[in-house]
Amino acid sequence: MGAAVDLDPNPVVSDVLVVGGGIGGLMAAIRAAEVGAGVAVIEKGDARRSGSGGMGNDHFACYIPEVHGDVNAVVQEHMLSTLGGLQDLSMVRAYYMKSFEIVQLWEKWGISMRPHGHWEFTGHALPGHIRFFLKFAGANQKTVLEKQARYHHVRIFNRTPAVELLKEDGRVVGAVGIDSSRDEPVIRIFLAKSVVLTTGSTNRIYPPTTPAWLFNSPFMPTNTGDGRAMALRAGANLVNMEFPYTHAGPRYLERSGKATWVGYFKDPRGNRASAFLDRPSKELGEPTSDIFHGLFDHYRDTGRGPVYMDTTEDTDDDIEYMEWGHRNEGNVYLLKALKEEGVDFRRHMVEFGRYNPAFTSGRGIEVNEAGETNVEGLYSAGDEMGNLRATLGGAAVFGWIAGESAAGRALSTEAPRLEDPAGHPAVRRVHSLARSFMDRNSGASWREANIALEQIMWDYAGIRVRSENLLTAGLTYLRTLRRKAIDGVAAANSHELVRTFEVLDLMDVGEAAIEAALERKETRFTHARVDYPYTNPLYTDMFLRMRRTGGELGSEGEYGFEWRRRH
Repeated sequence: MGAAVDLDPNPVVSDVLVVGGGIGGLMAAIRAAEVGAGVAVIEKGDARRSGSGGMGNDHFACYIPEVHGDVNAVVQEHMLSTLGGLQDLSMVRAYYMKSFEIVQLWEKWGISMRPHGHWEFTGHALPGHIRFFLKFAGANQKTVLEKQARYHHVRIFNRTPAVELLKEDGRVVGAVGIDSSRDEPVIRIFLAKSVVLTTGSTNRIYPPTTPAWLFNSPFMPTNTGDGRAMALRAGANLVNMEFPYTHAGPRYLERSGKATWVGYFKDPRGNRASAFLDRPSKELGEPTSDIFHGLFDHYRDTGRGPVYMDTTEDTDDDIEYMEWGHRNEGNVYLLKALKEEGVDFRRHMVEFGRYNPAFTSGRGIEVNEAGETNVEGLYSAGDEMGNLRATLGGAAVFGWIAGESAAGRALSTEAPRLEDPAGHPAVRRVHSLARSFMDRNSGASWREANIALEQIMWDYAGIRVRSENLLTAGLTYLRTLRRKAIDGVAAANSHELVRTFEVLDLMDVGEAAIEAALERKETRFTHARVDYPYTNPLYTDMFLRMRRTGGELGSEGEYGFEWRRRH
């Protein structure tokens, strides 16, 4: 039998509640506090190092007038780039018009945005095209932002993930969290006039390239779609959930930072596998895998692979620049591992591969230019946004925008009046589920449920072959798995309890992804329907918007769909 699960009936009250303490969450909290709102942040880990940018970053997509001139040229290049496609042009424009202001703020706060003394744009670029990824030194970005939040009197509740939103009269009025700072979990209630969801991307929904190691992920493995799932259950619109994203990098050791590498792709015989480069270029990076995500699969399937990142032609300055970039990207352990294995960038090539899917930014919650969702009182920013993909910069910029919007609403809105917060149906449901998981003397672990989900998603809703038969079978198996998890998973402490709730959210995201894949009857991007093998021009520039009606945490819902034109 696990530890007891207490419920604290005394809610934490604030004007604005930010769910997630990553880049987007801290930026939202700082701005909301600046506007004059009382702000609370609830964070699954520790806000000093949490989120996909927890260990650093070295690229920030932005528009700087003195460098780029016409903003329209940058917006157009963005839409043609690896970031483009599944986005609203109005969101992209709003992002770039705000981006330089945020870059200047970060520099003012102590993040080195000009580490070499000038605005430097490198990586994720095509020959002869505008470069809009600012190279910066972001190893300290989270500690700087956390200090700024504390300076602005933001209350940060670490080790307290949110597991469900609270709604009253159709509007969101707070969230239910689990204080996991001790072995004995405590259910806590947070009330607010506005809520900003910033819990990041969805990982651990498909198996990694090393299935035995669940946490081998290029993004933060504890970012598990919590915000998407909570928003879905609250009635928010999601878009692009039928298009999983795949990243690339060193084979088996899944790490982000492919644009940090200075080199180009070759096959085992030394033949060029790059579509754009015949020599290393720190200005461009290696854009081939940005354009052709299936590069590594193609070389494998045709027997021409593996594909290697060749850095042996780099100058000493290139090697130093690349290693500096990796350290700021947070890839210190990658460098350490390669060094321990005797890998010398001047003599050895490094095999690259395509990583299995995740749901990053550009696949998730639909927001407008103010960061608002269609649900009153609910906002979102960062990798949860479904109609903008700008990675780190998107989190920073739209965190700022959403925080300002949420604060403006909060300061002109009456506080929620719940006579009995502890008796709210969502609170009772979370408490009941938590107790059932921890009261069991024996049962399956969250890992077993997570691995089973990954296998179902890969086998029946993967990126290589989809069909109505496969997707329908996968949906049946997923829903069966959810019921078995509710009835059979046991948690011994607060850590295991949080992981169990993560898996429930992953199941909701997986269900939504399969439902959307069934609805989109064509082939496009990573959505490959063998029963609809063509790309339907009628769906060009169209979003498939989805909304869940009915259902609650731990149960299946019903879905409605509509097509809307990108704007």
